[in-house]
Amino acid sequence: MVSITRLFDFPYYQQETYALPVALATKKNGVWEKTSSQEYIAKANAVSRALLRIGVQKDDKIALITSNNRTEWNIMDIGILQTGAQNVPIYPTISEEDYEYILNHSGSIYCFVSDDEVYQKVKAIQANVPTLKEVYSFNEIPGCKHWSELLTLGADESNQNEVEARKDSIQTDDLATIIYTSGTTGRPKGVMLSHKNIVSNVLDSAPRIPFDPGKSTALSFLPICHIFERMILYIYQYYGVSVYFGESIDKISDNLKEVRPTVITAVPRLLEKVYDKIYAKGAELTGIKKKLFFWAIDLGLRYEPYGANGAWYEFQLKIARKLIFSKWKEGLGGNLDLMVSGSAALQPRLTRVFAAAEIPVMEGYGLSETSPVIAVNDQRNRGFKIGTVGKVIRNVEVKIAQDGEILCKGPNVMLGYFKDPEKTAEALIDGYFHTGDIGEIDSEGFLKITDRKKEMFKTSGGKYIAPQLIENAMKQSRFIEQIMVIGEGEKMPAAFIQPNFEFVKEWAKIHKITLGNTDSAISENKDVIKRIDEEIEGINKKFGHWEQIKRFELTPDVWSIDGGQLTPTLKLKRKIIKEIYKDLYFKIYDHN
Repeated sequence: MVSITRLFDFPYYQQETYALPVALATKKNGVWEKTSSQEYIAKANAVSRALLRIGVQKDDKIALITSNNRTEWNIMDIGILQTGAQNVPIYPTISEEDYEYILNHSGSIYCFVSDDEVYQKVKAIQANVPTLKEVYSFNEIPGCKHWSELLTLGADESNQNEVEARKDSIQTDDLATIIYTSGTTGRPKGVMLSHKNIVSNVLDSAPRIPFDPGKSTALSFLPICHIFERMILYIYQYYGVSVYFGESIDKISDNLKEVRPTVITAVPRLLEKVYDKIYAKGAELTGIKKKLFFWAIDLGLRYEPYGANGAWYEFQLKIARKLIFSKWKEGLGGNLDLMVSGSAALQPRLTRVFAAAEIPVMEGYGLSETSPVIAVNDQRNRGFKIGTVGKVIRNVEVKIAQDGEILCKGPNVMLGYFKDPEKTAEALIDGYFHTGDIGEIDSEGFLKITDRKKEMFKTSGGKYIAPQLIENAMKQSRFIEQIMVIGEGEKMPAAFIQPNFEFVKEWAKIHKITLGNTDSAISENKDVIKRIDEEIEGINKKFGHWEQIKRFELTPDVWSIDGGQLTPTLKLKRKIIKEIYKDLYFKIYDHN
């Protein structure tokens, strides 16, 4: 029996336990190209043999940059790790300057890219990265070496014994990967994760996921360069789940219908968009259909697990599921029975409504530095509580510091930050990783995150403000797409708001309000400002007087990764947003 102690043991375990005809599938030219467990291992070994032939040594660094998830990434991952080299995944959307920094900082000797767009960015800075010997591409790109050259070079199996010797020399505590955090401030930090860090996290999280081993199908589309999706892919391999890679975020809807997955991972922003689309379709209905739709939503928003709402509610829910919610499920492929959410706080209303619709979202919590899972919800054994990130997984210890910070200890905690002993010493104290998040554990053992320690601030009156709590509440309004609470050292909290331009246009059409043609004109429209003010007034009532948003300004553009407002994991870059909209800041606080 294959014992799993290193990341490259997962495919062998899968082959021995399930031998899937479809382990991985990627769509090319309109056709799903399927790779079996056996072929996955064969190609990974060919890559390992080729890497040894081109001189890859133990502890060399090899970078992977891909715009969307694909089979080749996974084959390369195993192929690299088997040689004792480390895989350095890089976000495709970061700047050329950041590419250059990461490639130099990691000392990467080879780089594999997915497509021409990424290739051009690497090519632009290649001359400034002296360690980089060669760039290979997964797509055919004129003038760039194709990754299949490795498969050809590794076809001769005569040095497989060398590959086996390398594999045997790799210990579970050895470094496996360096993950550069997208960082809301400053240069990215290189999180060093060992084989044990990630393997333990997979094996300790696995019991929380209710898979039918060897019989599930997943659609994977969250960035694989992030440890969340990558660790989930190892879980899929462990459970014998067939993984189909989504073509792009724009095509998720089509891919869901084609693949009909039983499981997906998502981030809250995506779930908000799915819900908004469903809601918008419901708003277009008329008569009894419209009444039924909103009755079902109202029911869903009151959902409590384990029949806590009583028999009459459960009876109504049964009807709502049959008449309304079943159509939601059909729209997501028809087979989806689990969504796992991470990366940011999920609004409880979404948890409720999706659970009511029998597409439960199990929210979890973790960081790159913890490989990533610390806690996760599980519907079984009363392990699911709305508004929490679930119970802490086995073998991981969490304690709450005096100031409320969440501290974590366990086999999942990183080795440290690459080439940065100072930052490592700040983050790892007495074996505990200081997460920077504020939270609490309730009497039943559920962990609740309340804010980011670094993001909390004081007003000039000395009152503490926890911006994420306020932002998450405000984002429940369909008029508000993005919001950032400001006011450090000022007399009151205020906010920058990016309106949900699409929804505002629909609302204006219904109410016969004339908007300008541009987003800028919409953000200056008096009716829009007045309506958003009403939304804020309503939500403000949930907060103490000192926490309420007293003033706000609408921003004239969409916040995005390219625009600089968001990190690749869609978190707010607070300093940069404040800088971009400094004129609006001065307007709010009357600074000249």
